[in-house]
Amino acid sequence: MAQASQDELYAVADFCLIPMGTGEPSVGPQIAERLMYHLAQLHGYGTNIGMFLLVGSRLVSRSGEEGPWSAVSKAIHDCHAAVHALGTPRVATDIRIGTRTDKEIAPGTGNDGKVQRHEGASEKDVTRGFDELDLNEDENDGGAAPEGILRMKYGKQLLRIANRQQNTLTIELEDILEYERTGSELVARIKGNVRRYKQIFCEAVDELMPEPTRDISYLDDVLDTIMHQRAQINAENEEAGQVGFPAQLLRRYDLYFQPLSSDAALAVREVRGKHLGQLITVRGIVTRISEVKPLLLVNAYTCDKCGSEIFQDISQKQFTPLTDCPSDRCAKDGAGKGALHMQTRASRFSAFQEARVQEMADQVPVGHIPRSMVVHLYGGRTRELSPGDVVHIGGAFLPTPYTGYQAIRAGLLTDTYLESHSIHQLRKQYDEMELTPEIQMDIERLKRDRNLYSKLAASIAPEIYGHEDVKKALLLLLIGGVTKNMGDGMKIRGDINVCLMGDPGVAKSQLLKYISKVAPRGVYTTGKGSSGVGLTAAVMRDPVTDEMVLEGGALVLADNGICCIDEFDKMEESDRTAIHEVMEQQTISISKAGITTTLNARTSILAAANPLYGRYNPKVSPVENINLPAALLSRFDVMFLILDKPTRDDDERLAQHVAYVHMHGRHPELDFTPVEPTLMRHFIAQARLRRPIVPPGVSDYIVQSYVRLRKEHKEQEEENKSHSYTSARTLLAVLRLSQALARLRFNDTVETEDVDEALRLMEASKESLEERTEEGGEGDRTVVSRIFRLMKGMASVSRPRTRRMGRGPGGERDMDMDEEDGEGEMMQVSMVDLRSRVLAKGFTETQLMDTIQQYESINIITRSANGQFVRFVDADED
Repeated sequence: MAQASQDELYAVADFCLIPMGTGEPSVGPQIAERLMYHLAQLHGYGTNIGMFLLVGSRLVSRSGEEGPWSAVSKAIHDCHAAVHALGTPRVATDIRIGTRTDKEIAPGTGNDGKVQRHEGASEKDVTRGFDELDLNEDENDGGAAPEGILRMKYGKQLLRIANRQQNTLTIELEDILEYERTGSELVARIKGNVRRYKQIFCEAVDELMPEPTRDISYLDDVLDTIMHQRAQINAENEEAGQVGFPAQLLRRYDLYFQPLSSDAALAVREVRGKHLGQLITVRGIVTRISEVKPLLLVNAYTCDKCGSEIFQDISQKQFTPLTDCPSDRCAKDGAGKGALHMQTRASRFSAFQEARVQEMADQVPVGHIPRSMVVHLYGGRTRELSPGDVVHIGGAFLPTPYTGYQAIRAGLLTDTYLESHSIHQLRKQYDEMELTPEIQMDIERLKRDRNLYSKLAASIAPEIYGHEDVKKALLLLLIGGVTKNMGDGMKIRGDINVCLMGDPGVAKSQLLKYISKVAPRGVYTTGKGSSGVGLTAAVMRDPVTDEMVLEGGALVLADNGICCIDEFDKMEESDRTAIHEVMEQQTISISKAGITTTLNARTSILAAANPLYGRYNPKVSPVENINLPAALLSRFDVMFLILDKPTRDDDERLAQHVAYVHMHGRHPELDFTPVEPTLMRHFIAQARLRRPIVPPGVSDYIVQSYVRLRKEHKEQEEENKSHSYTSARTLLAVLRLSQALARLRFNDTVETEDVDEALRLMEASKESLEERTEEGGEGDRTVVSRIFRLMKGMASVSRPRTRRMGRGPGGERDMDMDEEDGEGEMMQVSMVDLRSRVLAKGFTETQLMDTIQQYESINIITRSANGQFVRFVDADED
């Protein structure tokens, strides 16, 4: 091999045959042999033929040239000429240039840190070719013409990075696959060695970075000042040599790869050792997220003797700082090298965050516990995850070898982590949902539906038979009321809490599971399997910083969502007290292990419980059956008491419904098409944007209704029939339900009909209990009879027990009457109160008038002359 002088440039050239595309003929062994023969004959100073790699039916050959730059450059030219003469596919060239005295020549870089390239088509050149053609219109432009760049997808992003308007660059593998004819191979190589190709793409982007098109001098930082000073020093003293900056220090962007959409998302337990270094996608739920910390990438030093700036690349978590100045200035003085001092402002830091992703419940085999994986987030990918998010995370699966004493103990074992490149939220928040024109049209069509309320409610778990009023309450729970933040810092919650209590087998748990899946952030847990710490927050030790941190429980994970708690009655009393603060103040106050803080738990509670004795016992009072303290009971806006009453017609319809679902695997045909869960989420997201207000007239109506509820509660307590605790929170519950109904209609004001429906739901929650405790067992269940009993109950409650005795010598006299002395009593009720009460119970005004006419015809009731009162006729008057 020809010897080169010490100062002459020394080069190493690597050649690689690359097939042109799927339409080209395969590379046969004879072509590879002829090419190697030509290469051996062309250069007498040495040709090293590398290994052969068979890819499918294509043979890829690698060879190398080494020697002085003048000889290597001639070899490159002759090699391309030979390839052209043979009609073989392209030859890729990777050149490394340095001096003969260099101990190590970095691939693709020279002694000045700049990338040296040739007219080849190596993997770096393929990358550069993709970038050039996709980043700017003119290949020879080199990124200097903004008008050409602005018409390209990545060119716009590069220009924004140059103008300091963007700091992330995401390369989508779909674009490479679509652009490059051999893109499938390039994409496969990128997916197989992510970190290496990230470096290659960064080098290509550094070359193609255009000049800024606007003044960015006001954005200059310490690094810009140092670069300007270094340029002046290099210009004044050219003999000192051009000392460059590390490429990592000069980059103002973070580069990421977007995996292919066709790549299947893996469960954590499906990630194997063969995936190390590869680009994979993992599906799971985020259980823990650390604080954002600065991660050192390039450490800057300043010499206290010569004033030189020295930079050190950091590639691991631990490094040894430099102490002696390596610059030529200190070496020329001969008085010893100066000491280096770290300059934090000139160093390069990146945001770093660590998350833990756990398997979903449907990914865990029977008898196993969920596995988790550590995810590292850098730069622009930080602050994109929150505990409770269900995500697809694409990134590089990498090992983290132990260092120091841990390496001695661990031996050959290493930990692994996922370096995040892309994050896709599977359950977006209501305010993050993107509307498509098709979904917007469907929402507009739903708005015009006259039976919108009933249709949306019936679309909740259509496989479950009945429970119309329960489903309506759950629909209002999904929509929620308006949360109000007062000027003095007080907050009035708008989230609605619902409790379903009833006999076993009434589909309470199924409704909870459905709601937890439909809600964007839904967490399902059980009372017996949840401790107070598991619901609120636990104190953990951060493995990165070794500090005590809080890990959120189920209520924190369901922030801005719904927390479904099954078997609520089986929780320990000490654990149940943790929910009191969440249900009203919607915060969690923690004071553990020296950590005193308040966590947000802006969640709606949907609880399911069984009565005290397993089934409802009609021989004891409702309060004893429910067995929940009044402090907790009052925090539920609606509490449904669902009893399993044997009725022939209902039982037959239920059995037919269940049999149909088991035979056909779907719900029976309905009178309408159920609304899909995706469309329902978008509809609810649009409805939640409304903030309806309560006008004065409706406010007075709500006040009167609340006073009436308190009066009825007092009488029920006297009769030992109290179902729930009526307090001032009941008034707020009526307001929240009314606001949710107004949101459902996309109305900005609450109307009287909304208040009536809210009151009707509260009454319907006690309907099964009232029917069970009626005198005479089953009783008459027709609409007319039920309205009449309601009318009679109002008359006996609203009228004072007095009787007109007539005119005597002393004038008109009244006499008080006892309950037993009811002869000749004329009871009456106001028509206005009767109408509002009947409508609140779910009946129509037509049914009310039919009831009045029927009982008028048999001389049971009469109406006053002006029609404002309905009077009951005394039997003795007939």
